[in-house]
Amino acid sequence: MWVSTKAQYGLRALIEIGRRPDGAVPLKDVAERQGISQHYLEQIASNLRRAGFIKSIRGAHGGYRLARPARDINAYDVVTAMEGSIAPVSCVEDNHVCDQQNVCGTQHLWQRVDTALRDVLGGTTLADLIEESDRMEHARLVQLEPMFTRA
Repeated sequence: MWVSTKAQYGLRALIEIGRRPDGAVPLKDVAERQGISQHYLEQIASNLRRAGFIKSIRGAHGGYRLARPARDINAYDVVTAMEGSIAPVSCVEDNHVCDQQNVCGTQHLWQRVDTALRDVLGGTTLADLIEESDRMEHARLVQLEPMFTRA
């Protein structure tokens, strides 16, 4: 399984949008904070909107906001909405594609990898990612603080 930038950036965009639950977040702000091309981010936002993760708000203070609470969005749903299947090999989801199904020495390995991916991504909510992002941001600011307090 290879996670594309589309899924990675989609999660990062959702984190930025989810960090501001009280207002709409312009994509320009997300693009700047995350270092993502605004044009590419517009495509990603379109996919996220179609998948029901965000909704657009029109007007002078428009942008995007989460369509449902961050605790109700998990990483598995986002990644599969952006990627499609995340199975490490095709036979994990469709055992008819492999003529080695009952004699393959690696079949159980790939099934365990698939289960682990689903468990980790499915057990990680957007709220968890926002909290982790906030902790990392706080730690970075604490590290920078001594630089600004020197005389």
